[in-house]
Amino acid sequence: MADQIPLYPVRSAAAAAANRKRAVYYSAAGPGPGADRHSRYQLEDESAHLDEMPLMMSEEGFENEESDYHTLPRARIMQRKRGLEWFVCDGWKFLCTSCCDWLVNICQRKKELKARTVWLGCPEKCEEKHPRNSIKNQKYNVFTFIPGGFVLAVTMTREAIDEFRRFQRDKEVNSQLYSKLTVRGKVQVKSSDIQVGDLIIVEKNQRIPSDMVFLRTSEKAGSCFIRTDQLDGETDWKLKVAVSCTQRLPALGDLFSISAYVYAQKPQMDIHSFEGTFTREDSDPPVHESLSIENTLWASTIVASGTVIGVVIYTGKETRSVMNTSNPKNKVGLLDLELNRLTKALFLALVALSVVMVTLQGFVGPWYRNLFRFLLLFSYIIPISLRVNLDMGKAVYGWMMMKDENIPGTVVRTSTIPEELGRLVYLLTDKTGTLTQNEMVFKRLHLGTVSYGADTMDEIQSHVRDSYSQMQSQAGGNNTGSTPPRKAQSSAPKVRKSVSSRIHEAVKAIVLCHNVTPVYESRAGVTGETEFAEADQDFSDENRTYQASSPDEVALVQWTESVGLTLVSRDLTSMQLKTPSGQVLSFCILQLFPFTSESKRMGIIVRDESTAEITFYMKGADVAMSPIVQYNDWLEEECGNMAREGLRTLVVAKKALTEEQYQDFESRYTQAKLSMHDRSLKVAAVVESLEREMELLCLTGVEDQLQADVRPTLEMLRNAGIKIWMLTGDKLETATCIAKSSHLVSRTQDIHIFRQVTNRGEAHLELNAFRRKHDCALVISGDSLEVCLKYYEHEFVELACQCPAVVCCRCSPTQKAHIVTLLQQHTGRRTCAIGDGGNDVSMIQAADCGIGIEGKEGKQASLAADFSIRQFRHIGRLLMVHGRNSYKRSAALGQFVMHRGLIISTMQAVFSSVFYFASVPLYQGFLMVGYATIYTMFPVFSLVLDQDVKPEMAMLYPELYKDLTKGRSLSFKTFLIWVLISIYQGGILMYGALVLFESEFVHVVAISFTALILTELLMVALTVRTWHWLMVVAEFLSLGCYVSSLAFLNEYFGIGRVSFGAFLDVAFITTVAFLWKVSAITVVSCLPLYVLKYLRRKLSPPSYCKLAS
Repeated sequence: MADQIPLYPVRSAAAAAANRKRAVYYSAAGPGPGADRHSRYQLEDESAHLDEMPLMMSEEGFENEESDYHTLPRARIMQRKRGLEWFVCDGWKFLCTSCCDWLVNICQRKKELKARTVWLGCPEKCEEKHPRNSIKNQKYNVFTFIPGGFVLAVTMTREAIDEFRRFQRDKEVNSQLYSKLTVRGKVQVKSSDIQVGDLIIVEKNQRIPSDMVFLRTSEKAGSCFIRTDQLDGETDWKLKVAVSCTQRLPALGDLFSISAYVYAQKPQMDIHSFEGTFTREDSDPPVHESLSIENTLWASTIVASGTVIGVVIYTGKETRSVMNTSNPKNKVGLLDLELNRLTKALFLALVALSVVMVTLQGFVGPWYRNLFRFLLLFSYIIPISLRVNLDMGKAVYGWMMMKDENIPGTVVRTSTIPEELGRLVYLLTDKTGTLTQNEMVFKRLHLGTVSYGADTMDEIQSHVRDSYSQMQSQAGGNNTGSTPPRKAQSSAPKVRKSVSSRIHEAVKAIVLCHNVTPVYESRAGVTGETEFAEADQDFSDENRTYQASSPDEVALVQWTESVGLTLVSRDLTSMQLKTPSGQVLSFCILQLFPFTSESKRMGIIVRDESTAEITFYMKGADVAMSPIVQYNDWLEEECGNMAREGLRTLVVAKKALTEEQYQDFESRYTQAKLSMHDRSLKVAAVVESLEREMELLCLTGVEDQLQADVRPTLEMLRNAGIKIWMLTGDKLETATCIAKSSHLVSRTQDIHIFRQVTNRGEAHLELNAFRRKHDCALVISGDSLEVCLKYYEHEFVELACQCPAVVCCRCSPTQKAHIVTLLQQHTGRRTCAIGDGGNDVSMIQAADCGIGIEGKEGKQASLAADFSIRQFRHIGRLLMVHGRNSYKRSAALGQFVMHRGLIISTMQAVFSSVFYFASVPLYQGFLMVGYATIYTMFPVFSLVLDQDVKPEMAMLYPELYKDLTKGRSLSFKTFLIWVLISIYQGGILMYGALVLFESEFVHVVAISFTALILTELLMVALTVRTWHWLMVVAEFLSLGCYVSSLAFLNEYFGIGRVSFGAFLDVAFITTVAFLWKVSAITVVSCLPLYVLKYLRRKLSPPSYCKLAS
């Protein structure tokens, strides 16, 4: 890697000269703004000491600092001439350019997004116009769908059908009815008619139509669950909380009796954050409530529990889901682009040949009329039927993929690009649900001195049972109940805790510190809201399921249930646990600090209702927790050990709080949450004041199980020369674990973890450090990636492309799509994106070839993709077998269709040359139509059944795939070979017919046409590599069609026009002379090519032939 890039080029003399010139200019400016700029320039130049170590950039790249952009254009303007001379010389250009730029800016100006105040139930109070709440996934409008001609009818019909289906899907979504709350009661409105400020009621299992603030719910707890799999790709339910002020109102209609509004930040793409305030003006004093992400209901999510009422704050293209979806592009395959280039070359050849003919005529008479005649005569050079043949071929390839029993459930949604599957160089894959099953299993608990694995979980179970039975007997032995345990707790740190008590503390922390809610299926006969008391609820194990925002948390709570401590109930303010003996322990939830990508940890403050103790529990990644917990000598080492096993690690800690400490914290925390400026920073600062010297309890290890056959599939793709990049929204540590366990990164390879960078200087130093590494995989976070791409886009991509594997973690949906686009722009290679969630849609649509997996995260990815498969392992056969066959077959088919047009045009050129360059057609009417259709269509199209390698061989030797990416099956070299073959055969056929039939010249048309048909059929046989029974049928069918039609073609076998009087003589074509002479011409045109093919196979066989032999 380092050998290809100069490490430390010194500054050039030209750069120094530029500095001197700049210094002269600034000193000439004298005191004032110029001098200020000079001093600022000097400061920037001094601070840019990093540029002494340039990063693969030209010297100009470093000379042009920001100061240059401010000053140099101004210097040029000062030197401009003024007055009439200036206007005549340069001014008019300057004014015209300025006017044009102004018009372009006016036309292309994007609407500026602003924060908004939304009055509840009063859309008419909105100060500005907001977009309609409709969805549009269509690619065209009426004006862009103008027909391009009859030949393109097949392509256009397919596109029109696809577009109509998209229109119907959009119409279906936009026509969904919702209940809108008005002063007069509920009214039904279409989704597309919803406005900002409307109060919308959404029932259980109904899609949320627009971005809303959650005001009320039918659930007594004041909260509800929503499913977000179509928004962020996560299958777990999210807990959302209603605004307390509106939830407390006695009735639904009271929403119109209060004067309240919501202040919402401007629309933005981040689906994980929101800042706003709810204000009720008619109370004394006015009520102000801070709003965060937990008070929002984003569009495209599904209500999973209860009925919700929300006020609409963003609609249409301003919703989070639409802002995170890129516009679908019309994908064109590389093979189609290559054939287009060859067709342009053929068009130039057509014009050149026509001009040559007119020139050789001597430009006599109305030469331009002759030129157009020749253009029409030689128009068969342009393969008009190529598009129809290819489109029909693509349909066949798609049908073969869907019928392949080895990859059941495969669906081809975009039939225009099957050849792309055979040209891929970069595969960008999602992690969760694509490489992994998204099923977490608890594997390891480490307490510092002792570690428990899957085979020793029964020991933990007995320790938990013993400790709770002991506590219960202590509680039963005295009447006060709460006092002795508190005394025991306060004295506990003074003595070394027993293993049993440490296990008890660890399990208790794990079962309390989470965001999991147990959900019970409603029992028969109970509808609507549950009216029975807590004690009567059905807490049976088989009736309970857990819901959380992370599958890791569900795995932890399921594990605590297996060892005896069960989470049985939870709402916004309380939590109930069941001990092994069946006793229910109640805890009051005082505060909850959810997990964020910045903090990498989550926390909870609970009060034990039996003892009134307040405890702050926290769990998170080791990098975030190490500075927070008390000093220890084992955490870092054990985290490394677990990571090497491919486990996701979480560090669990706790801290006891007094009532005074908590009250002080709560007042500061509430104040920080109401701030509208830098709210997140202030809140984080208050929480961090608690996170000091916490007691380390345990380290947990959870395994995310891989999909079936992921390792061999990745190995196969790597051997095929495909570079794999993993783009995930997951944590850096988790992504690194999966990269190792899936063998995306081999065990012998080093991993370079790109450290967090926030500015240009840090990015520069880190890139230089990375450049010195050889053959190592790169792991980088989304934030650092953003900084690198801002300052060193070209350099970063160049370095990353040389890595055997790249892992990008904490990627947003738009970042994933941006990485795909970068690879396309910088490498010019074909990219493929594969994912299974709604967060992968942008990436799938941006890639040259998008593959969606139908999985637990819904069908959004598979519906948006070009190809849909059931499992990741199916991608191996899709690329190695179907990708290879589609590309090879289309390349052969395309070139053969071109050959078919070139050979008949060559014959026409020879014929015209012999007749003193007369613009007279050789073949007329049905002969020309029949030549391109029934006489040659079936054999030529049967090439879509050809295959050079058996599927088993292609899967066994993925290295064969590397040759495909070089594009050797269709190139200017192969094209020129076919052109030469066409010229040779066309010349032989025409001259042979003229030489051998000098005495029967009137029959030259019948003779040459018969030889032409036979030659084409033999050429198909020459091109075929593996015979299929349908190919043989096609050959004989075409020959039979020609022979049987001879009786009806007598009027077409005259020379030039029918009035020449030369008609087909049936007796003549049955003579031995006719038959042997036609055979002789055909043999001379084809035999040398068969000999050359045989010699080439013997002397320089292609790689697949060596394997087959």
